Formats: sequence, C-alpha cells, structure tokens
Amino acid sequence: MTLGLKYVHVHSMRLQTGQEALVARVLTLDGKTGFGFSFRLDAADARQMAEWDAGTGVERPRYEPVLGHPWEAAFVAGQPVPWECEPGFTALEFLPSPPPGPSASTR
Repeated sequence: MTLGLKYVHVHSMRLQTGQEALVARVLTLDGKTGFGFSFRLDAADARQMAEWDAGTGVERPRYEPVLGHPWEAAFVAGQPVPWECEPGFTALEFLPSPPPGPSASTR
C-alpha cells in the first residue's frame, strides 16, 4: 500500500452504455478522499488516479481516452470529473463508510 493512505478500495461498475469500469477510492491518513477510474480495467491505474486526486503527491497519471466518456474528457482537460453523470457511481458502497451523505460522495 502506498505510504500516507489509510484505505484503498477498487470497485467494478457497469456504465450506462453497458461497458465496465473500475473506480477507486482512497482515504488518506489525514482524511482526504480521492477517486480514480480505469476503462482499461486496470486497478493500479484507477488507484494512482485516486491517489493523485487525494493530493498525496504522486505524479498526475497520463491518460489516453478509450471510450470518449465524460469522465475521460474532464480528466484530460484538467477539469473536475463529473462522477454524477453515471448513476451507478452514486450507488457504489465503498468501505470504510464515508461520512453521512450519498454513498459515493466525492468529498
């Protein structure tokens, strides 16, 4: 496990288009949460993106879009990822449980 992380969880989910994606959530020792994804179904890629998102100091992952999905477009453009565009994301149950709110709340 990467130093500075309290918890890492990678979850498989089905996109609205029917494709599968891996979504990672990391929780740092100081309570920051980060999310990442992989449409190549590579858990290490999703985890590294989540670590970067949580501000752990890892290098921003290089990413080549594969589906033309809004998550990819936002990440490549350096914009916030619109997690809510996939209803399946907000239904994910990550462990340990985040603070009260939507189950996959991004903050």
